[in-house]
Amino acid sequence: MTEDQLFKQRDGSEPFRFDASVAAVFPDMLRRSIPGYAASIEAIGSLAARFVEDGTRCYDLGCSLGAASIAMRQGAAGKRAEIVAVDNSPAMIERCEAIVADEMSRDSVSQSDIRVVLGDALQTEIQNASMVVLNYTLQFLSEDQRDSLIKRIFEGLNRNGLLLLSEKVIDENPAMETLLIDLHHEHKRRNHYSEMEISRKRSALENVLVPEKVSDHRTRLEAAGFVDIAVWLRYFNFVSIIAIKR
Repeated sequence: MTEDQLFKQRDGSEPFRFDASVAAVFPDMLRRSIPGYAASIEAIGSLAARFVEDGTRCYDLGCSLGAASIAMRQGAAGKRAEIVAVDNSPAMIERCEAIVADEMSRDSVSQSDIRVVLGDALQTEIQNASMVVLNYTLQFLSEDQRDSLIKRIFEGLNRNGLLLLSEKVIDENPAMETLLIDLHHEHKRRNHYSEMEISRKRSALENVLVPEKVSDHRTRLEAAGFVDIAVWLRYFNFVSIIAIKR
């Protein structure tokens, strides 16, 4: 795993982008930056075992290097389903294709295949879906795009299909929000990011990653038609939400 040292070189003045440099260090960046990330990937496998149905599709929208897609494939090992991994970054897709090919060559037991697609999640047709994953993807879209995508996912899910949505959020209480930001920064320090790296990355992400409150996500999910909604994981200002179509 290549160590993330991007913001030792970048000064944070340019907006964050998912280019080849980010793709090269992305696993280490996620491990050190997002508390609870490993738990969310593990849970995707467990949820796939329960919700993925034979003859259906699963979607990993904003798949980056395909961790959620692989987790779905492993979790649904006894099912025959197509997993569609979509990302609009050519650098991410190039690496994702290699990682997925290696996974499928090593694990020939699973009956589910992963199809890696360079494309826009907003333009991806969702059909016959038993499970859809948005793992830290929605936060990079504008508000109207978020509404549209969640609605389209609901429409493309089969009855009893699952949406898993992981996001960075803002706390309803400003004092708690300040505390949670401080705790997140401490998490990064403990993972050997310097104050300079933390500050530079935060500047690069400003107006690129735009978090919302949990209540905003719940309102959007309900407006799309979801009724059964729950936060199943929260670690500081990062949450993972599940929503089931009935």
